[in-house]
Amino acid sequence: MNPGVDNRKGRARVLPRFALLLAALLLPLAAHARKTDRDQPMDIDAGRQEGALDERAPTVLSQGVVITQGTLHIQSDRAEIHLRDGDISRTILTGRPVQLRQEMDDGQPMNARAQTVDYDLSTDIVTLTGDAYIEQPRGTMAGQRIVYNMATGHVESGGQNAGRVQMRINPRNRPDGG
Repeated sequence: MNPGVDNRKGRARVLPRFALLLAALLLPLAAHARKTDRDQPMDIDAGRQEGALDERAPTVLSQGVVITQGTLHIQSDRAEIHLRDGDISRTILTGRPVQLRQEMDDGQPMNARAQTVDYDLSTDIVTLTGDAYIEQPRGTMAGQRIVYNMATGHVESGGQNAGRVQMRINPRNRPDGG
């Protein structure tokens, strides 16, 4: 039996560290994903799961993958989960597109989408590619490639062969109404 799969319900349970991927998607626009989501159980529903019982090959979830954890909701066509030393080392989500939504600590919504979301836990780098788009009330970021280093806070978008980047930063709502 694969320790990450609850065969009775056909759902996979993935380590909470995977949720860091989602938190990172909003940081380029200076918002923070709901921290309490990381303490919630993660439920994954997929039409199919395939993988080795050890770390020789990734676990692949497909046929309509839905991941929920607290306010976090992800939909993708496929999720590939790589393990190293019993922990998740890399997760690659693909879809037409991968769609993510989560509530921020301040209660504001965040939506993101991309054809591929690649989270390398060993380097703490999240890469969104293929029509990447992040939206929250404070603004939007779009481009063919958005790379976020969770360890340093560095964000890189566009550039050589990655197309142009488009950003919109909305004015801050002032308490005096102005």
